[in-house]
Amino acid sequence: MKNITIVFPLALTFAWSLSLQAQSDRSLIREGNRSYKDSKFSDAEVNYRKALEKNKESHEGVYNLGDALYKQDRFGEAAEQYRGASAKNTDSDAKAHALYNLGNALLKGKQLQESINAYKESLKLEPSDGDTKYNLEYARALLKQQQQNQQKNKDQKKDDKQKQDQQKQDQQKQDQQKQDQQKQQQDQQKQAQQKKQQISKQDAERILEALKNDEKDVEKKLHKKVPARIRVEKDW
Repeated sequence: MKNITIVFPLALTFAWSLSLQAQSDRSLIREGNRSYKDSKFSDAEVNYRKALEKNKESHEGVYNLGDALYKQDRFGEAAEQYRGASAKNTDSDAKAHALYNLGNALLKGKQLQESINAYKESLKLEPSDGDTKYNLEYARALLKQQQQNQQKNKDQKKDDKQKQDQQKQDQQKQDQQKQDQQKQQQDQQKQAQQKKQQISKQDAERILEALKNDEKDVEKKLHKKVPARIRVEKDW
């Protein structure tokens, strides 16, 4: 599968006519360009910012500052400069280039839908630009993959929640069954104890009844026995 490579920002090829009053900011931009070419991007940033302090309307200064920030992986700040450059430029080519690099900065910053929008705007001005078309399709592919991953994560979370709910229900059911078994055992023990006590009471009643019967038998025997007759001898 072909490796995807993001096209870096376009080379600094802008050329605007400057008045004599703006020569100082122009010299700072040239100095910044030299630092940029030597990969001294932080130095280039300093010079571009100085140039913009002297001339806030410098399209080249805004655009090139975006490039310097981009090279320092400060994609959010770079995007703001490219956005400003695209808004200020009336030249269609310059505007298209600014929008293209805006798309790159947004893409690097993981703002995929925004980068797609920037590439589309750039293609409206330069419909045949191959790099813009390529990066647009790449951004679309990334967005689709991101959406699929998000949906997958969402489904996974849903499944995990359902499993957790089911496990909770199963645990509650097991706990309830355990409680029911314990209660049943307690009831059985209680019934057995009550039965034991009941039997003991019945036995005691039988014993008492038996004793009463014995007493009655003794009394009956006593009543039936003929009293002894006492013989009296005459004394004569």
